[in-house]
Amino acid sequence: MTWEDQRLMDGSLSPDFSGPTANAGSAKPSPASPRWLEVPFTGDMFEAFRHELPAKLDHHAHAMVGKLMGGFSPISVMGSYLDWGTHLLFSPGKQMQVAFKAADKVRRLTAYAQQLTASNATDGLCIEPLAQDRRFRDESWQTWPFNVIHQHFLLTQQFWHNVITGVPGVRPQHEALADFLTRQALDTMSPSNAFFLNPEVLQRTMEERGENLLRGVLYFWDDTFRQLSGRRPAGHEAFTVGENLAATPGEVVYRNHLIELIQYAPTTEEVRLEPILILPAWIMKYYILDLSAENSLVRYLTGQGFTVFMVSWRNPGAGERDIGFDSYLEDGALAALRAVNEAVPEADVHLAGYCLGGTLAAVAAGYLSKREKTGLASLTLLAAQVDFEGAGELSLFISDSQLTFLEDLMEEQGYLDKQQMGGAFQMLRSNDLIWSRGMRHYWLGERRPPNDLMAWNADGTRMPARMHAEYLRRLYLDNELAHGRFDALGQSISLSDIDAPIFAVSTTKDHVAPWPSVYKIHILSDTDVTFVLTSGGHNAGIVSKPGHAGRTFRIRTTPHDAKFQTPEAWEAETEEQDGSWWLAWTAWLEKRSGDPVLGRQPRLVEIAGNDLTQTEKAPGSYVFQL
Repeated sequence: MTWEDQRLMDGSLSPDFSGPTANAGSAKPSPASPRWLEVPFTGDMFEAFRHELPAKLDHHAHAMVGKLMGGFSPISVMGSYLDWGTHLLFSPGKQMQVAFKAADKVRRLTAYAQQLTASNATDGLCIEPLAQDRRFRDESWQTWPFNVIHQHFLLTQQFWHNVITGVPGVRPQHEALADFLTRQALDTMSPSNAFFLNPEVLQRTMEERGENLLRGVLYFWDDTFRQLSGRRPAGHEAFTVGENLAATPGEVVYRNHLIELIQYAPTTEEVRLEPILILPAWIMKYYILDLSAENSLVRYLTGQGFTVFMVSWRNPGAGERDIGFDSYLEDGALAALRAVNEAVPEADVHLAGYCLGGTLAAVAAGYLSKREKTGLASLTLLAAQVDFEGAGELSLFISDSQLTFLEDLMEEQGYLDKQQMGGAFQMLRSNDLIWSRGMRHYWLGERRPPNDLMAWNADGTRMPARMHAEYLRRLYLDNELAHGRFDALGQSISLSDIDAPIFAVSTTKDHVAPWPSVYKIHILSDTDVTFVLTSGGHNAGIVSKPGHAGRTFRIRTTPHDAKFQTPEAWEAETEEQDGSWWLAWTAWLEKRSGDPVLGRQPRLVEIAGNDLTQTEKAPGSYVFQL
């Protein structure tokens, strides 16, 4: 096939090009004949056209639909409802049960309204909101008629949950996805979102004579213009990376195409012998563990006498589309470990990973376990999963259909955009992150100043197409790591080979890595596991500085030869303590560290592959990539 033939076929050369053809030499074709006739259509071209065009059509169709649907698969959604609907159609017993449920809810709501009419008071509500549902906590929702309105809404939500769930024969994932999407649709119709049905909004509007609505309109336009122009959200100007975020003193001592390695300056005269290397998640910027000075885990660790290294990931673009999970292991985790071993050759390393970084740290530990000397003193997993079977509602969007659309979308872009990724996480907590926020900002006219964690959360990153596809398909969908089928760098990874002691932290309200899922490290490992269950969510539970009001945690060490306990039994038998888990972790690390040595100043790591010729001030340059 000639160069012109190939360019014609893939569309980079227009069929009516002017210039020499494959067989015409330098003679120009006659203007009287169509230009595309001058290009010979060979047998090779036909075969390539016949085999490649259908795949390209599918690819572009999936990518286009993926963009319109925000990366979600409409087929997955339709399949879930079709599975539910057809099984419900052939389940007369379930239909009867649903009818009884509907009649009971009508009876309860009618009795509740009659009580209110008779005495303006009741013995209690028809239905209590879920513990995490804060939409109707204001006392104004207990006044007539808003008490009946919000009770009707909650009963309706419960009714549809009864309708969707428990239908015989429906696949569990289809049932869960249909239930989730139905709940999302109902949440859009919540009375808390409607001006004339929300007593808080009506009362505020009367008190301020509509000024709250005027502020809300101004806030709406400001937020819209900021988003369209790519500017930071309002109030985030108060936080600047390198000044009051990611500001712990240190130096970038190693850099390659994927990571920068930061070594933080000591703040004590003596430090522990073993250094700490932290692998943060590459789904967001690294500095969630180095927020403002009072919320920085890094600053706390250096204050406790530890030498701390932190990986800062590159923010990939389309040019990094082919960087896969093996690259994140070889050029990320293992490269950072080699650099730390060169900087501190006299000691093993306390390896720690947060979220996706924790999964990568576990894979790295499993990979190193095949060697005589792993170089690891311990392994710490912070809100990190190694078994993805019970990965929470995020796994509802992980199916073959979903990944097909997402992979084609990423292949066309070269990456998963931060807005597309953030949309999925917002859906998991739509009441708090979308509807309640919108009501506060635009109806009540309230704009609360952001904190450091909110500023970090708005500083998103992209995900390379290949790495993200491999991560979702191999770990989330196929659960290869937990099933012993995960290969990395040509080597089979088994978590049971890890002999370093493990410190695993989970949070009670984690919607990304539910704590029973994190707890499965007890099953998959064959070493001593110290497990911590702390209050808070996926981010706020980890950023849990000492002295934070209301923080509690449970901690217990399970020896490698102990009998397995279920998560529920472990929780029931483990005493809850007040305070921050940070103190328990540093005490655990101290017991597994050698005698103190003089504080180590950051210095350039002189090993092959380091793109630096001299150190650079933390937080480096990768964190500033847009």
